[in-house]
Amino acid sequence: MKAPKSLFQRLLGGLLLVMLAIWLVIVAMAIYDNTVVQARNTDAENKGLAKQILLNMVALSGKPEEMARAAEGIEELRRSTIKEMNRMPRPALLQVWQGTQRIHLSQYYLPSGLGVPQQNGGTLGDHWVSFSASDPATGITVRRDAMHDSRWLFTGAGASYYLAPLLYSLPFLILPAWIIVRRGLQPVSRIVNAIEERSASDLSPLPPSPYRELSPLVASVNSLMERLIARVERDKEFLTDAAHELKTPLSVIQLNAHLLLNQQDDLQRLQEADAGLRQGVARATHTVHQLLALERARSDQEDGAMLEMDLARFLRDRLAQAAPVAMQRGVEIELDAATPCPLLLHRESAASLLDNIIDNAIKYSPDKARVTLSLQNDGQQIRLTISDQGAGIPASLRDKVFERFFRLPGQQQPGSGLGLAIARQAAARNGATITLTDGLQGQGLTVMVEFSVRQAA
Repeated sequence: MKAPKSLFQRLLGGLLLVMLAIWLVIVAMAIYDNTVVQARNTDAENKGLAKQILLNMVALSGKPEEMARAAEGIEELRRSTIKEMNRMPRPALLQVWQGTQRIHLSQYYLPSGLGVPQQNGGTLGDHWVSFSASDPATGITVRRDAMHDSRWLFTGAGASYYLAPLLYSLPFLILPAWIIVRRGLQPVSRIVNAIEERSASDLSPLPPSPYRELSPLVASVNSLMERLIARVERDKEFLTDAAHELKTPLSVIQLNAHLLLNQQDDLQRLQEADAGLRQGVARATHTVHQLLALERARSDQEDGAMLEMDLARFLRDRLAQAAPVAMQRGVEIELDAATPCPLLLHRESAASLLDNIIDNAIKYSPDKARVTLSLQNDGQQIRLTISDQGAGIPASLRDKVFERFFRLPGQQQPGSGLGLAIARQAAARNGATITLTDGLQGQGLTVMVEFSVRQAA
């Protein structure tokens, strides 16, 4: 198994890389200074000194001995100045000519075997800078050559000169960096320890972090805790609901199963027990399906992708599924939905929404009644209305029927009281609202579901 990466090593390595990058920049600047800037400074030095000596030589024109002494004196003054500045003088060559006669020649630290160029000859080599200053009236020429050698940078001595400070200072840089990174990661370690020390049932929020960088992490963990708490509560509710609602049909099943075993001689009692057993199984099956649908509607609040769908076409598909039940009771279904209604919908929850309100409209309508559906798109909202001719729901109970397991007093139709609770959950998943009003001409019930067109793709 591959070992996990270390954030501590990542941060410490990043600091060391920054230090190395800074050192490389310093070395690059030093190389540039020795190869470009120093060459430019050497050229400026040659120009200044050659012109200064030329001025003195013109004043002493025709006096070779005095000209030589003056040139030597100026050079000596320059050397003493460099010595006082504690600088290393570079190899240099000074020549003074008058016409074709060389009056003065001075050499400083010249490499052995180096030939002296003539008055108008080329430079001494690639690492030499030359400058000549002339006075046409007197024929005096002053030439100065100075060596600018940057090759030492690429020798062992040059490399050690720049590498030694890095090697000497590296231990003193690593230790503070190690301490800083280690202490900087301690708040993260405290958060990890706070989580690890908790029991599996402790989902209380973490205390807020005083550090700006860790506050989003703590907030995300606390948000996850809240969602887990809500999920656990839903699971508890589901188990409680399942136990409560399945208790009655299971008792009926148990009782009728007992009668079937003990009433072998009474045919009528056997038939009643068989019918009761079948009804208990049917009710238990329906309750289980409704509970699962309710839990799925709750879970869909967090999961599932939204797809672009035509609500009118989707509604026709759901009506086709419900048609056999309506035909058995002679219930006529009318649909007015000519306009396409594109929406972003969650397919499973939208199907659950339509199936429940269509099933209720058919189930609570009398035989040979009419169920009317209308789908309208006004550009702002898409409105679906379903009207039946059943007994309706009193206005005072229209909010309460959305509660789980609530059934109208005196209701004769079998059911679990979960249909409208599932419908409301599914409507919320699709950004819709569901309301109950009077039916057509004051008879029955109208269910109105309104979708926002802002969801349309």
